[in-house]
Amino acid sequence: MANPMVELYEKQRQSPWLDFIRRNMLEDGGLRRYAEEDGIRGVTANPTIFEKAIGAGDDYDAQIADLVRQGVPTAALFEHLAITDIQHACDILRPVYDGSGGSDGFVSIEVSPEKAFETQASIDEAKRWWKNIERPNLLVKIPGTEEGIPAIEECLAAGVNINITLLFAIEFYERVMEAYLKALERRIAAQQDVRNLNSVASFFVSRVDTATDKRLEAKIASASSDAEKRKLESLLGKVAVANAKVAYRRFQEVFASERFKRLQRQGAKLQRPLWASTGTKNPKYSDILYVQELIGPDTVNTMPPQTIDAFRDHGVVRRTVDEDYDGALRVLDDLREAGISLREVTDELQREGVEAFSRSFDGIRNTTAEKADRIRQKVSAA
Repeated sequence: MANPMVELYEKQRQSPWLDFIRRNMLEDGGLRRYAEEDGIRGVTANPTIFEKAIGAGDDYDAQIADLVRQGVPTAALFEHLAITDIQHACDILRPVYDGSGGSDGFVSIEVSPEKAFETQASIDEAKRWWKNIERPNLLVKIPGTEEGIPAIEECLAAGVNINITLLFAIEFYERVMEAYLKALERRIAAQQDVRNLNSVASFFVSRVDTATDKRLEAKIASASSDAEKRKLESLLGKVAVANAKVAYRRFQEVFASERFKRLQRQGAKLQRPLWASTGTKNPKYSDILYVQELIGPDTVNTMPPQTIDAFRDHGVVRRTVDEDYDGALRVLDDLREAGISLREVTDELQREGVEAFSRSFDGIRNTTAEKADRIRQKVSAA
């Protein structure tokens, strides 16, 4: 029986990526099996995933011990651990990168979230990751914040592959596409190659439903009529997919423009939309909702392992991402009529996303420091 995960790319040119990284998966062949058996064509890592991976077992203890013996400062330990993992993952997926002509097979690593609101600090750290990891199939993540957008353009213009993360609002997505086009134009004007420059724009999905459902449920509880209640209930679990479908339409329009076609003739690649946060958080909804409803060409869907398992089991591969676009617009119009501002929701989600990743970075530092202290005590006792 055909594997729906594999069919995503084979039938619809959607690249499935794994939203998870852990050292034992790199060392025991787990990532390679994902690539060979499920057609996984990329990996995304974020501080939350790293925090859990470092804290959940002893995968990293041997390297931490080596680094402690070398006198590496505690504050620098995580960077060493991350570089090792990301380089290893890039090497495992290098055949995908080479086989795709440099258009897939990427691994992402994030700049420190506390730098999300500092333009120059984001530029400096992204360039440092790029230099230290030294792999052509690396993507450095920079949040698409007000301060992050000029950093994104600057890094792309410098030839650094960028994954723009924490995108929720169409308005910010449009600015991110503009930053990519400007960076390409700057490189071409400077007679620099654009053929190997890569970027994806990570548009977050499930969190939008979580936030809008909460507001809708409050309004349902105080609805003055059954008709009003039914209309509000019809929007539950619909806003995130509608928002993503509008984003995909903008992607199609921007990258079908004559402006991009001129760049494409110089070798420029599409900046694909990447559907992020695609694990279903509400048990009332399908466990593959944010995969099944957003399938289409020139996109990426990055999934946690449990979502991959679910889609492999009962996913159906057909083009859905631009299906019923008018219906998506109606959902957003109805949300507005209900008195819920999607822009307020998406601004809040972006702030919360940066804060959550910052807490995870603090968790990484604390976990790594605790392990390093235990190892130092053992060395001293010996």
